[in-house]
Order: sequence, then structure tokens, then C-alpha cells
Amino acid sequence: MAVRPPSSRIRRAVAPLALCAGLTVGLTACAADPDEGTNGVGKLSAPEIEQKAQAAADTAKAVRLSGTLVSKGGTFKLNMRLKQDGATGSVTTKNSTFELLRVGDALYLKADADFWAHEDTSTDEPTEADTEAADTLDDMYVKVPQGDPSYKQFRGFTDMDVLLAGLIGLHGERAKGDRDRIGGIRTVKVKGGPEGEGGTLDVALEGSPYPLQFARGGGAGVVVLSEWNKDFPLEAPSKEETLDYGKQLPRT
Repeated sequence: MAVRPPSSRIRRAVAPLALCAGLTVGLTACAADPDEGTNGVGKLSAPEIEQKAQAAADTAKAVRLSGTLVSKGGTFKLNMRLKQDGATGSVTTKNSTFELLRVGDALYLKADADFWAHEDTSTDEPTEADTEAADTLDDMYVKVPQGDPSYKQFRGFTDMDVLLAGLIGLHGERAKGDRDRIGGIRTVKVKGGPEGEGGTLDVALEGSPYPLQFARGGGAGVVVLSEWNKDFPLEAPSKEETLDYGKQLPRT
């Protein structure tokens, strides 16, 4: 029986390994394309990606916006469903949570007694009248008069165009960032400034290029945008659930 020389045995052993290595390289090369199966937005420049995201948001009819905003006035947690003719959801501050409902121009505020109870400037304690008013308003929808100073402020939380324009705007020279996943959807990041100091926007690489997350610069909060174009019902509360406080809300 002839014995193969060592070099022959080595060549026979190495040949399958080389084939496997070649297949591995080929498969890796195919999988390395980050834009395979996407909407192609990731191939664009950073400013173009941002423009695509803005255009998609501008034509959308509804969205859910949730997250945290940090400002000089404090920290707000938002969970709002928004569309062009109204909105519904909640806003949480350091001391309280209240619900907002807007149907057209009619704006309703719902909160517990603690929200409505306010401190008297002379005693630093709620007065008896304050407590009685708070108990009356507890867990009721209060229609916010359009002439009330707080109407514009509260309405801002329910205005889809205002919130999107104010919360997902980048500042600084645009730069393309890494790929990521938000809610299971592949995204590409667009940064305002090289380190995202002007904000970082995650844009969907699947389906329409909607903005899916915005991290505000300087650690000023992160908002997640979901349920794009998913409609939801809006209906004014019943008379039994509503109090019309007149021309102005109680001072809070």
C-alpha cells in the first residue's frame, strides 16, 4: 500500500478549508452591505437624510410622541398621541401629572386634586377655598378657556406641527452617524455637530424614512416617535365628565 507523502496529505486537508474560507468571505461580503433590504436613505448624505425625514414627518397625519424633556423650567415627561385636528395624552412634571385632550380648538385638562391645590402666598398652605376648588376639579375634564393665559401653553403640548418642529430640530453641521435599531426598526443617525451636541436624530431605514428618535443635545432629553400615520379616535368628554370654569382657570 502506497503511503502518500506528507505534503500530499496536507494539500488534501487544506483544500476543503480553503473552500470554506472562500465561502465565508463571500457571505461576509454580501452581509456587509448595511443598506441591503432598506429604503436606501442610508446611502444619502446627512443633510439629505434629514430632509427625507422632515418631508415624511410633514406629510404624516398622526404620531405618538413619548419621552423626557429637560429645560430651565424643569423636566417634563410626555406621552401624547397627536394629529392635525387634536391630541390626547399626558404630561408629567416634577410634582404632578395631568391629562390633555384637544378636539379642534376645544382644549380639556384633567388632573387630580393635588394638581389644582395651590399655595397661598401669605400662609404657604392651601386655603380652605383652594382645597374646596381642588376637590371639585379632581379627576374632571376642565375646559380651558381660549382667553386664559395657560391656553396657549397647554395647547402647545397638543399641536403636532409645533411639537415636531420644536423637538426634532438639529443644530450645527450635519454628520452621518452609526446604524442602530429603534423599536426593532433599523435606523441611521444624523448628528448635529460631530459629537451630536446639536442633537441626534434616528431615521428609519425601513418603510418611510420617519424620524423614530431624537436625542436633544446636552442631555436635554430623548423623545421617541412611533405609530406614524396610525389614526386614533378623538371625542370631547361628556357633560357629566366636564366642568366649564368660565373665562379663566384657578391660579395654579
